[in-house]
Amino acid sequence: MQEFVAELVGTTLLFALGGGVVAGSILKKTKAEGSGWIVITLGWGFAVAFPVYAVGDISGAHLNPAVTLALAAAGDFPWEKVPGYMLAQVAGAFLGAVFVWVHYLPHWQETADPVTKLAVFGTGPAVRKTWSNLVSEILGTFVLLFGLMAIGAHKFTEGLNPLIVGFLVVSIGLSLGATTGYAINPARDFGPRLAHALLPIAGKGGSDWPYAWIPVAGPCVGGVLGSLAYKALFTGRISPLLWILAILTVAVIGIAIFTENRSQPEGPGQPQKKKLETQCIASIRGETETQRIASLPGWMTDII
Repeated sequence: MQEFVAELVGTTLLFALGGGVVAGSILKKTKAEGSGWIVITLGWGFAVAFPVYAVGDISGAHLNPAVTLALAAAGDFPWEKVPGYMLAQVAGAFLGAVFVWVHYLPHWQETADPVTKLAVFGTGPAVRKTWSNLVSEILGTFVLLFGLMAIGAHKFTEGLNPLIVGFLVVSIGLSLGATTGYAINPARDFGPRLAHALLPIAGKGGSDWPYAWIPVAGPCVGGVLGSLAYKALFTGRISPLLWILAILTVAVIGIAIFTENRSQPEGPGQPQKKKLETQCIASIRGETETQRIASLPGWMTDII
């Protein structure tokens, strides 16, 4: 029970601080509005480091279902504890999202764009390409777990490890995070996205559930692959699961490359594709098709 509470509290702190820096940077009329990607990535790094200091000695401070799964798959964590840890992590991220909503209460009304409001809670791609987005989450979480395994294998000055973990998250955000917003943590995305769907947030739109499976599946695959790859390279322990996930990842990368190569700069099918993309964004903003078309200039309605 103590470990469950530690993971719950740790993940609550994680999202309260991580989601908080996003809210401060993108919501209207905050004193940090427009502070940018560097501030967000630094804020998320500190948001990871502090909970690790807070609960690391109690539960190990996984704070992430991908970490819990990866450690269990690598034989470093008992499988029977996995469901309890995951439940605590999702619940903690949900509570952290509620904390952020309450803290920034006046700013939801001040922010007109529903997509911006959703971005505080859940991640989303800069370019919506399903397979490429999945690849980004797999690779980002692969680096996270490979890095965590390496950090755990070495001795640092006492008390320094959580800070090094925070720097790892900052590095991932700066280098690999700009494609999908680097969820690299299923609880960090699913719990707050659920909070977005349930909370009475002023002027919110849809929660973009069609995308929500990517920041869950990608980190789970990438995390386990990262931990097993580290074990194979540096301890000689090669799991059959490593080969399965490696083949799966290569297949996903191949599909992403194939679908990208099939994309044409402009062609007969592009107007329909653009229409579908616009409808997807409109659904997040909570607009009906009629409202969306009515808001466009007259010359554009002829195209649609």
